[in-house]
Amino acid sequence: MNLDLTGKNAIVCGSTQGIGKAIALELANLGANVILIARNQEKLIAVKKELDTTKGQSHHFLVVDFAIPAQLKLVLEDFIEINEIDINILVNNTGGPAGGLIEDAKTEEFIHAFTNHLLCNHILVQAVKEGMKNSGYGRIVNIISTSVKQPLNGLGVSNTIRGAVANWSKTLANELGEFGITVNNVLPGATDTVRLQSIMETNATKKGKSVDEIKQHMSNEVPLKRIAQPEEIANAVAFLVSPAASYISGINLPVDGGRTKSL
Repeated sequence: MNLDLTGKNAIVCGSTQGIGKAIALELANLGANVILIARNQEKLIAVKKELDTTKGQSHHFLVVDFAIPAQLKLVLEDFIEINEIDINILVNNTGGPAGGLIEDAKTEEFIHAFTNHLLCNHILVQAVKEGMKNSGYGRIVNIISTSVKQPLNGLGVSNTIRGAVANWSKTLANELGEFGITVNNVLPGATDTVRLQSIMETNATKKGKSVDEIKQHMSNEVPLKRIAQPEEIANAVAFLVSPAASYISGINLPVDGGRTKSL
């Protein structure tokens, strides 16, 4: 099975921690040149130093705030033009919206989430798709959520926006397939990240329980009886962006230990 990414140029968003960082590390391990994108320059520099370079990889980072789409568009297009490179792999990954009941959500929360997730994803795709066509190799993976298949309680805004991204992605897969570009979604379940820790702390406060009790309850809801590690999500992404996954496109892949009850 060919998982070799040597010579491929990969953008990984939200890559300073959690799932995004794990993906960046794994793609570099497989030989890709990785372009990290996030807001915090100090953290980006630190992650870049961790990326494998034993296959001659050259890594870069871009400091961008997804709350400012125009900035993302300008910085990315300038980078591609100045470096005269084609992007072969795009991993769209952005921290999810804050939790809360949908009936209590403010319209501004939907606008902010739509901007951070769908609009920025779209800007990224428009910036890289011609390079994918030119190089004859294109892989787009969107990190979304299992809420695409089964809405999660207490995550009203997230459920709404994640569904929009999934439908956008499926439409892209239909349109870009003829150019050999695959578009897929990875749907993580409960994963050991800063975001999950924050959710657990919030739930613990609301329910008058300890964080450990909340974590154990989450684990018990998973058939594998544990939450995922970021590296396990990264492994799924690495396969989907590899040559081995050349005939897989337009899917939603849950990586959740079997927690999602729907097919």
